[in-house]
Amino acid sequence: MFDIEEELKKLPAKPGVYIMHDAHDDIIYVGKAISLKNRVRQYFQSSRGKSPKIASMVPKIARFEYIVTDSELEALVLECNLIKEHRPKYNTMLKDDKTYPYIRVTVNEPYPRIMMVRKMKKDGARYFGPYTSGFAVKDTIDLLRKIYKIRSCNRSLPKEIGNDRPCLYHHIGQCDAPCQAYISAEDYRKNVSGALSFLGGNYKEVTAMLQEKMMEFSEAMDFEKAIEYRDLLNSVKQISQKQKITSSHMDDRDVIAFAKAADEAVVQVFFIRSGKLIGRDHFYLTGVENETHSEILTAFVKQFYAGTPFIPGNLLLQEDILEKDIIVEWLTQRRGQKVTITVPKKGEKERLVELAAKNASMVLIKDSEKIKREEARTIGAVREIADALDIPSIQRIEAFDISNTSGYENVGSMIVYEDGKPRKNAYRKFKIKWFKGQDDYQSMEEVLTRRLTHGLEEQKELEAKGMDPAMGSFSRFPDLIMMDGGRGQVNVALRVLSQLHINIPVCGMVKDDHHNTRGLYYNNVEIPISRNSECFKLITRIQDEAHRFAIEYHRSLRQKGQVHSVLDDIEGIGPARRKALLRHFKEIEAIQNATAEEMAAIDSMNMAAAQKVYDFFH
Repeated sequence: MFDIEEELKKLPAKPGVYIMHDAHDDIIYVGKAISLKNRVRQYFQSSRGKSPKIASMVPKIARFEYIVTDSELEALVLECNLIKEHRPKYNTMLKDDKTYPYIRVTVNEPYPRIMMVRKMKKDGARYFGPYTSGFAVKDTIDLLRKIYKIRSCNRSLPKEIGNDRPCLYHHIGQCDAPCQAYISAEDYRKNVSGALSFLGGNYKEVTAMLQEKMMEFSEAMDFEKAIEYRDLLNSVKQISQKQKITSSHMDDRDVIAFAKAADEAVVQVFFIRSGKLIGRDHFYLTGVENETHSEILTAFVKQFYAGTPFIPGNLLLQEDILEKDIIVEWLTQRRGQKVTITVPKKGEKERLVELAAKNASMVLIKDSEKIKREEARTIGAVREIADALDIPSIQRIEAFDISNTSGYENVGSMIVYEDGKPRKNAYRKFKIKWFKGQDDYQSMEEVLTRRLTHGLEEQKELEAKGMDPAMGSFSRFPDLIMMDGGRGQVNVALRVLSQLHINIPVCGMVKDDHHNTRGLYYNNVEIPISRNSECFKLITRIQDEAHRFAIEYHRSLRQKGQVHSVLDDIEGIGPARRKALLRHFKEIEAIQNATAEEMAAIDSMNMAAAQKVYDFFH
């Protein structure tokens, strides 16, 4: 048993990270401290000064652990990594986990290439970005290859010059084939320099060159070539228009501001590189209801820059952040150069921050309806199910389905929905072991018995250790069991629950003659559900998901060659007799219902073999 008072006495007065666990042993909060002893003890002292979020979290702490580090900076890095990995409930969380594309120019190679990458490395190459659109990056790279004839192959040049024929790109005029030495290294480098100038925002040079080429071919009556250069010119103009000058300073900076409503915030980031706005993006933060502006921005900066490979030289923020000095030190270390964080109060920089804040507000307003719709289709739909069944509340739903091929390799699926959303790490598969043949009711009885018995055993084990019996993966029982079927499947579930002395509501998901969801079967009554309700849509999703999960498991077994006809399990029935039986009776059910005499009358069969088949099914 974890004794919090005793463990508090053992805390060291050293920097590190502390991790709070609840009764289910889930990580609910991660924080860092200069002194673990002082910081962690504060949580369990008087509630005065605590935020409402922390005050509601503390009673849920069942135990804590900590990791000692050599410095506060190490603790900050570890805290960022643990939050990203575990996504604790009471931490302010960045919902989006995006990676941005970069353009990489391998200037460290004798014959450089241009490519799109998702990570920056210290490899001597030049990187441009990050860009918020992968399509825009591909379009830019295609354009540069067409204009400057930059190679796209992975050949090791000049080592492999002349080893193979030039590729298709040379034949369509998009590569000067340095692999064949059709262009000198010096001239190829000039082309690369032009591409680098273009990526740096110098469009005038390439625009003038393309304009000149277009007019030259037009005057020579080579209109096909002239159109080609006209299209390239239009592409350059499109790209140049997207990168408008936003700053008189030619440095790299991110402009960050946010807007907040209830428990969510939207953070807007403008990416400015070499004085040009190359993209913008917005991000969602949850768990911000009782957070200050500084706390929200601090959480965003730590989580966002822990995951992005590019750190600009300057961050322009809407508000000052907490732990500013240590965060600046961390960012400077990651960048390898000095990073500054400023809150502009006037002039051009302040206007940029205001613009970002306005954009964040617009996104929040636009998405508020989307958020409401998402709540309606999840938590709202679960509430509707509870009301329809007259159950006080439902948080966890488990649904079950059976899948087989002609009675062989019966498998069962258990899927879990919590607050109207699938919890896929709690899904379970069952391979039917207790009997052979095709009987969905027996299969379902086995699945439910094994699932619930395992849960009861796990609860006893946890209780014996002085732990919460609902902490295990099987010991946490649902608030509602949903069966894929009507009266028959529900009665199977109720019989199993009665035998194990467990009280859980059970309903059946009833389908019509067209195999579409019709309603719920509960307490010997079929409850109709409106097809336009969110409740109906959730029931359909649960039913489809249970079926999909069972089918996928069954298919995986079949692909491994483990699934075959149930007739293969009958001694004395080889391929010839199996084919004869299936050819005559068409399906397994007809064979099950046939008499031994009817089977013995078929070619390849005799009474002894027919009796074995009959005995197998009866």
